[in-house]
Amino acid sequence: MFKDKILLITGGTGSFGNAVMERFLFTDIKEIRIFSRDEKKQDDMRKRYNNDKLKFYIGDVRDLASVKYAMNDVDYVFHAAALKQVPSCEFFPMEAVKTNIIGTENVLNASIGCGVKKVICLSTDKAAYPINAMGISKAMMEKVFVAKAKTVSSEKTLICGTRYGNVMCSRGSVIPLFVEQIKSGKPLTVTDPHMTRFLMSLEDAVELVVFAFQNANAGDIMVQKAPASTIEDLAQALKELFDADNEVKIIGTRHGEKEFETLLTREEHIVAQDMDGFYRVPADSRDLNYEKYFNKGDEKLSTEREYNSHNTKRLSVSEIKDLLLQLPYIQEELKAINPALPATVNYGIPS
Repeated sequence: MFKDKILLITGGTGSFGNAVMERFLFTDIKEIRIFSRDEKKQDDMRKRYNNDKLKFYIGDVRDLASVKYAMNDVDYVFHAAALKQVPSCEFFPMEAVKTNIIGTENVLNASIGCGVKKVICLSTDKAAYPINAMGISKAMMEKVFVAKAKTVSSEKTLICGTRYGNVMCSRGSVIPLFVEQIKSGKPLTVTDPHMTRFLMSLEDAVELVVFAFQNANAGDIMVQKAPASTIEDLAQALKELFDADNEVKIIGTRHGEKEFETLLTREEHIVAQDMDGFYRVPADSRDLNYEKYFNKGDEKLSTEREYNSHNTKRLSVSEIKDLLLQLPYIQEELKAINPALPATVNYGIPS
């Protein structure tokens, strides 16, 4: 489906950008453009991969001109550029607005103007029932791309999105933090032992985007089903894997954090289409005829549940260990402790 096509990844130097680039670099794709404002990371990628299919564009989604310049002749766009750290967005909410909302509007307008065939916008669980600036800005980002999808013919530019939770071992996530604390002999700092999180790998996130690319209609939000664990069980699983006896220190919930992640609100769960391992949430098709809002409700709202990390499949400590052992990051860290281990191994776990 990507044969002889040009793909642009905004925020392409981030964790997701690297993963999706590696997913397609050695296929028959014509070109992958990495668009970001971080020249150091771009230079690192350029030297690491040394591949003529990779093209690098310095720019910022806040700057429409730089987006348009990178968008010429592009067939598909994966829009991953965003401010993602909850604390920094709390302190600088207007920066989140500029990147996550206005930046998305710029990417969409440039895509439509340049005749891009498909745009996939990446969102987060924090956009469902948002309680912090990061989540609110991503929720507005979703509203922007859903509204934009209604105004342009999907035959010319199809716009849709994905929503997923925290990605295991991504920058700023808790697993690398716990591993570093284990290695340095420090206590594992757990916010709330009963807090739950979905457990998704970068590969899962990439496959969700590919699934959306293949199956989404204009304005859809695609969600992948995933298991979850408590933070307490995740910490225990890592301690057992690394044969560590570090103390676990409860530090309390941080500013802007949720007790659990929500991938589908009740309102979305009602209309979502179950697609085996995924959900498809269609765009609201109502128009500005407000009479429908007042005269026609939905009785299912009183009984429907949201889909969150508290009510999805809960993994045991043993199952968490099995999942963690499939991650390249964990394999590398274990090999660093025991060099006798092979560089890449599935440790007896089915692939």
